[in-house]
Amino acid sequence: MAFDSFFSGRFNFFPQILCLLILLITVTPSFAEEPTAYEVLKSFNFPIGILPKGVTGYDLESSTGKFSAYFSGSCSFSLEGSYQLKYEPTIKGYITKGKLSSLEGVSVKLFFMWVDIVEVSRHGDTLDFSVGITGADFPVVNFEECPQCGCGLNCYGENIRKIRTNLLVSSS
Repeated sequence: MAFDSFFSGRFNFFPQILCLLILLITVTPSFAEEPTAYEVLKSFNFPIGILPKGVTGYDLESSTGKFSAYFSGSCSFSLEGSYQLKYEPTIKGYITKGKLSSLEGVSVKLFFMWVDIVEVSRHGDTLDFSVGITGADFPVVNFEECPQCGCGLNCYGENIRKIRTNLLVSSS
């Protein structure tokens, strides 16, 4: 009897607590996780590899397409030893389906000087990169993987994949 009275006194509220927990679990709204910057790129028909690894956050105004993406610091790397790219800690622009425009914060070294990439547009399986008066086309498959700051696609002495270039350089 002492055993029964010991537990009955301690667990009088157990059914009420259990019901309260079940109610809280079922009524509490589940918050969907915000998509990553890379998932947003995919939703606008861009490959994830146009952004290097390490995006710490982003802002996107869905009504205008105005965006900002953030890194913990500047990020630079070479691709196949021929292209040197630099991303500022904050990059900005406008995104629509298949087009990034008014870009700020992304530059490429051409010959001996750095020039800003101002627009990227997708046409089928090709990405067109514009630096204003000229541009270059690259196959989308070149951007299936994200490069890493400092080492690009050749980290740890392993070449992840070869960059295919389209030697067609156009003036836009």
